[in-house]
Amino acid sequence: MNTPAHLLIGWAAFARNKPNTIVAAALVGGLLPDLSLYVMASTSLFILDIPPSVVFGQLYFSDLWQTIFSVDNSFFVWGALLALAIWKKKEWGIALCGAALLHLLGDLPLHHDDGRAHFWPLTNWIFESPLSYWDTRHHAGIIGPLEFLLCLGCAIAILWQRLVQRKAVLVVVLLIMEGVAILPGFFGMFA
Repeated sequence: MNTPAHLLIGWAAFARNKPNTIVAAALVGGLLPDLSLYVMASTSLFILDIPPSVVFGQLYFSDLWQTIFSVDNSFFVWGALLALAIWKKKEWGIALCGAALLHLLGDLPLHHDDGRAHFWPLTNWIFESPLSYWDTRHHAGIIGPLEFLLCLGCAIAILWQRLVQRKAVLVVVLLIMEGVAILPGFFGMFA
């Protein structure tokens, strides 16, 4: 799934009617499993001036990058952290780790040949889904609009609770980002 979708889903699930600290924790949790990719890809593309074809065709699949992805996309790592947050009764930790786990649950069935080793450290096995959120050869033309509808539902749930608050603007921005990411693929620009 696209990162804005993970942010909206985490927010709707764990911080819909919560204080700002819990909202922030849910948003961070929705982002963290993708953060290493953003940092490494941005550094490679914009600082090291490595061509995108090398970044996403070679570096993305390198042992180093895949090892990092295995750690920050592990159900076991996030599950242990969630258990700790529950044990310590830390609402912000529950929101953060819960949103991260929802992120992984959303990604697992929607990555065809670019998935992550979600079951590390037990195994480095990567599930190769028949579906992809971005690759039209693997039903992105169907998945994309469904993802957008899910995001729309999350945005409505958040706005229902926060209609008169300024935070509603962030929901709209995230929804627009999701639409911008999805709709071009839906209309075949990535075919």
